[in-house]
Amino acid sequence: MYSLRTRRRVLRPDQVRGANRAVVLQLLRQHRRLSRADLARRTGLSEGAISRITADLLSAGLVVEEGAENSTGGRPAIRLRLDQTRFLSLGVDILNWETRIAVGTIDGRVLETQSFRTPSTPAKVLELIAGQFEAHRKRLPQGSLHGIGISTRGLVNSETGVVELGSEPGWVRIAVKHDLEKRLRRPVFVENDVRAAALAEYHHGSAEIHGSHCLLLVKVGEGVGMGIVMEGRLYRGPHMAAGEFGQMVVADAPGLERHNRPGCIERLASNPAVCERYSRLSGNKYRANPGDSAAQVKRICHLAMEGDPAARDTLAETCRYLGVGITNAVWALDAEVVILDGALTEAWPLVAAGLREQFPAGEEFPNFRNLILRPSSLAGEATMITAISLPFTSLFSTGEAARV
Repeated sequence: MYSLRTRRRVLRPDQVRGANRAVVLQLLRQHRRLSRADLARRTGLSEGAISRITADLLSAGLVVEEGAENSTGGRPAIRLRLDQTRFLSLGVDILNWETRIAVGTIDGRVLETQSFRTPSTPAKVLELIAGQFEAHRKRLPQGSLHGIGISTRGLVNSETGVVELGSEPGWVRIAVKHDLEKRLRRPVFVENDVRAAALAEYHHGSAEIHGSHCLLLVKVGEGVGMGIVMEGRLYRGPHMAAGEFGQMVVADAPGLERHNRPGCIERLASNPAVCERYSRLSGNKYRANPGDSAAQVKRICHLAMEGDPAARDTLAETCRYLGVGITNAVWALDAEVVILDGALTEAWPLVAAGLREQFPAGEEFPNFRNLILRPSSLAGEATMITAISLPFTSLFSTGEAARV
């Protein structure tokens, strides 16, 4: 006799069809071009089932046929790929000082990008996004722009599309999804920037991390955050607050603070902390502004690679704190992959060595012995790649497109 819990996991026929469509779409996103025989082999579905699924996807315009594969005999197989012209989206990456807006494809490829100074209020930011969407909708083929994906800093409820607490004054309980959908009549999705970067690395990053059970992305910028992907899904936590890595205390100091304590990672390893540390060690009184701290950290990294003592000491101290935090996270989650994203990766040989110095050594610690530690492979585009991919999340998870 089935329990109630077991019965709830039984899929209806239409859900099975949708799930199979989603699997085929996922494979085409990952491998770009596959024949029907490839799809049958990789999914375990019969060639007849694959033919029906692909015929449906071709009819819907999601997939197109492309030239035949090389063949050693018999009729050459036709390859399939996702249609990169009929299914487009608008991606938005909101930073404190800059907002980037891009048009992208269903498989996460950025086609074009524009940058704007971030307006002073949330209402003006939403006005900018709406205006850009309307401008692109008029310019692009009719019906090709299927939705908007938005990446932003702060505490973001990705289910409701509300920015509960942003990183700038005024960004408190801003109903981004509701306001833009009401205005534009297109699906809108909102995600925290670090979680977005983690998801991009999992789906679009280096091939060696595809299929990892637990991936952590540590993003170092004006703050320090962590994105957690477990079994292919983002872990957001019950309050959408998972990954507040910067608040982890690794060098406690006396004080009454319960948030942003003096010994937390954000105050020890963020870009502003790196700039202040270098200023102290070098005697240079330069203080980076929020908009250019990343540029200053890159400069420090380049100096360190050239052998500058103060720059090297700056990175060594920064990596000690960051490495302790990463070690704690790996102990807690048994992560297989840790990706570092940010200006610090400009001195990756020094940074990787500094981080690994904090990891336990020895054959008895397989979780650290086999840990993949690497910089982001997406050249600073991780958040934007996920932003343009968000409107198609439903397609790749259920086989059905999202609707307002």
